[in-house]
Formats: sequence, C-alpha cells, structure tokens
Amino acid sequence: MAKDYSASLNLPSTSFAMRAELPKREPQMLDYWQGMKLYDRMQEHRAGKPTFVLHDGPPFSNGNIHMGTALNKILKDFINKSKTMMGYAVPYIPGWDNHGMPIENAIIKKNKINRKKMSVTEFRSACHKFAQDFVDIQMGQFKRLGVTADWEHPYLTMSPSYEAREVRVFGEMYRKGYIYKGLKPVYWCPKDETALAEAEIEYRTDTCTSIFVKFKLKDDKGKLPRSCDLSRTYVIIWTTTTWTLPGNLAIALNPIEKYVVVKAGEEFYIVAKELLEKTMQAGGVEQYKVVATMAGKEFEYMTAQHPFLDRDSLLVNADYVTMDSGTGCVHTAPGFGADDYQTCRRYNMDIIVPVDDRGYQTADAGKYAGMFYAESGDAILADMKESGALFASSVMEHEYPHCDRCKNPIIFRATPQWFCSVDAFKEEAAAACDKVEWLPEWGGERIKSMVRDRADWCISRQRHWGLPIPVFYCEDCDKPVCTQETIEAVATLFGEKGSNTWFDMEAADILPADFACPHCQGKRFTKETNTLD
Repeated sequence: MAKDYSASLNLPSTSFAMRAELPKREPQMLDYWQGMKLYDRMQEHRAGKPTFVLHDGPPFSNGNIHMGTALNKILKDFINKSKTMMGYAVPYIPGWDNHGMPIENAIIKKNKINRKKMSVTEFRSACHKFAQDFVDIQMGQFKRLGVTADWEHPYLTMSPSYEAREVRVFGEMYRKGYIYKGLKPVYWCPKDETALAEAEIEYRTDTCTSIFVKFKLKDDKGKLPRSCDLSRTYVIIWTTTTWTLPGNLAIALNPIEKYVVVKAGEEFYIVAKELLEKTMQAGGVEQYKVVATMAGKEFEYMTAQHPFLDRDSLLVNADYVTMDSGTGCVHTAPGFGADDYQTCRRYNMDIIVPVDDRGYQTADAGKYAGMFYAESGDAILADMKESGALFASSVMEHEYPHCDRCKNPIIFRATPQWFCSVDAFKEEAAAACDKVEWLPEWGGERIKSMVRDRADWCISRQRHWGLPIPVFYCEDCDKPVCTQETIEAVATLFGEKGSNTWFDMEAADILPADFACPHCQGKRFTKETNTLD
C-alpha cells in the first residue's frame, strides 16, 4: 500500500488559488480597480510631482478594436505606468476620431443605409449614434485590456466643445493666410465621390495598356526641314492612362534634351533622341532615317492636332520631362496631373476636367461623354487603332493608387478644393524638430525631410459626416467670407448646439445681425457644403 507523504512536505502557506480561472477572476479584477478608482488614486498620489504627458492619437470609432489598436493602447499603458512608478504625475486622456469617411463607409456597409435618400441631418445623426456606440464598445474593450486612463472624460472629435475649438483654429489659420481655395488636381475616389489625402491611398499592382499615340503636327513655326511634310509628321506621346487623352491640351518636351525628326516609310516622327530606338522597336519600325536633330526648346509653341478631338495640343517645355521611359514627349492633361496643371497654368491655358465626380466622361470628351472613365479607355483605344492614330501598344503591370477605404482605383483630377499652404511655416516646423529628443536619432532627420518636402494639404472633403468648413459665400460678389466675426458666430453656435446646425439653419440665421460682406457690403450669403478632412 502506497504511503501518503503529503503531510511530510514543507510547502509554503499561500492564499493564491490553485487554478488561475481567468474568465472568472478577470472581471473581478476589473471591478476591483474600477471600484477603488485606480486612475484617480494614481493622480492623487502623484499630485504636485513633475508631469509626464503622453498624447493619445485617437482610433476611429467605426468597429471593434483589432490587434493594432490593442497593441497601441497596451504599449501606451506600459509607458504611463512605468513613468508613474518613476515618480511622475501622468494624466492620460483617451480620445476617439469620430468624423470622416471611415465612419460613413462603416455605417453604410453595416447598417445598409442609403445616404442619398436621407436628409443631411438624418444621416449625420445616424453617423453620430454609430460612432458613439463604438466609442462605448471600444472603451469597454480597452478597459478589459487593463489600460488605466481617465475613461470618464475622453475627448471626442464630434463633441460640440471640440468642434467649436476646431472652428476657431481654422479661423486663426485663415486669418494668417494658411488656408486658400483653388482648382488643383487631387486624389479623387469616384466610388466615394470625394477628394483623398495621400494617407488615404494605397498602391496595388494593376494590369494596364501602355500606348504610343501619334499627334499630327499642325504648325511647326517654320523650324522643321522643308522635306518634312506636315500632313504626315507626328509627335509621338506615351501614356498608361488612355482615358485621360480627352483631357490633353499640350505635349511637354525637355528644353535642353535633343529631339530628332525621323522618316520611316512615308511618315515623319518626332521623339527624344535618347528614346528613339526604344520607341521604334515598340512600333515595330526597323528602317528609319534621322532628318533633323533639335533641342527641345526649339519645338516650343508649335501645335499638333489632337488625335480624335477638334482641339489643338500646344508643344511646351518642362524641366521634369525625363529620358527614363516613353518618348520624351509627354502627354499633358492639366485636369489629371499636378505637373501638367502647373505647366498649363504657366502657359496661360484654360483648364478642362473631362471626368465628373462619379468618374464619367463629360461633354469635353466628345463621343465618349457619359462613359465611365475605365470603360472609355477601351473605346478610345479601339477607335485609335481603327483611325491609325495608335503607333504601338502593349500590356504591362504598374503600381496604381487605390482608395484605402473602398479599395477601388482612384483618379487624379482637378477640382475646386480648400488647401492648407504649409510653405509659410514649413521651416519653423522643421526647426521645431531640433528641439525634440528622437529615439532613434535618425528619426528626427527623417521627419524634418518629410516636413520640408510636404506639398500643400487638401483639407476639404465632399462628405456629410465631418466638421463643416466654416466659410460663407457672398451671393453678390461670389467671394468667400471668413472673418473673426463669422468664425466666432459659428464656433459659439457649434459649442452650444453642435455642428448639425450648419445644415439645419440658413446662413442669415447663423451670421450676426446686419452682417455685411467685407468685400462688397452685400448681405446675401450661402454656406460652404464641404467638410474638413
């Protein structure tokens, strides 16, 4: 018979349970911490001590937390608790980002609602409730992770006090000249019908058809050899976005690079000398003869005929034209490209944007009007093959931008948008980086480089769920109106009743009594319809 040795073992006496039973004990621990008001007691215990503040970049309140948001909060909690144990006073105010397209997309998908069949206020109220529900859900989930914070007083970007503060900050930036409205090409999502920031796009590998297109030379300004028959002389451009051809207004050449006129059969072609061989190979042309070599600047102000529209294409000069690919003759559509836009503005050309908010070709596209841009590319390609305007084509893969919300391809199109100009404070921001201790140290140089390279920021969105841009328009002179008086009126209103009032009230009811336009003294106003990024 086996002996019982348990009584002879010298084991320590402990109150710890033999089993962890986490599903049972975890709620008890959370209730204990909450009941003792752990966060408040930590603040009281360190009152008067040096302060350590960790600013909480907010998650979106559009769903349950995921591994990324959990890791973010847990790491912050590690830092805060360790700093508390080091003797610092560590206030920690959690927050949520409640506005913007992520919320709209989530509510439309999960609640199966159609925002176009609802009033703006109804849709915004639904978004507010949706966002608040997930604030509550995420808060509970963060608490379950053991994160200690001032959960009773979080900051929410949709709270009236926060919105009022945003309006006042916008007004201060407007007063300093940092905010302006302009027609510029921006990332545009046809699916969501809104402009996007760079942070809202992702690149994916797509298959496309790259094309070489012949633009018949119309006026050579008397500079080409007499042997060149203009009726059979073509400038060859290259592009991977066939659908942008209806927007072509110019062809850009590098002013200092060499360009050649070559004869192949009965036709003459103009391409960059450095890219001649590759271009001829692409078109399957084996026999050709160079009849003239000229600098790109000599082609400036010549004109070519658009291959399928009754429109001239002006030959212009641009330093950004490289000899890396294509033909050295760059298809220039100011409505679809930042460089294109600036170049055409420099030559005082009118800007056309032949694709609408939903991605459909407009009347400026001629026979392709009404076609979705992607479908129009196939039709244009087929027509150019038939007309002889197509010099060559091939299927290739390239990295193309997509909307990181709806995952659909986006386009680059010029639209009237509000921008924040960063030039005025770019160097000041870069200098501020030197006052920060960076870990690792190279992070500081990286951020400074990003600040200095930062382009103007598109801050307007064509959405309903967001802070309205607090700008009025005078109906008499059509100029935007944003003064200290109007800003204070809007901020006070939002602080008291929330930003839905922008859509519920007329401009005259928001503005101070007897307010007059500072530009023309007019007294009839409309409101900006876009929201802030």
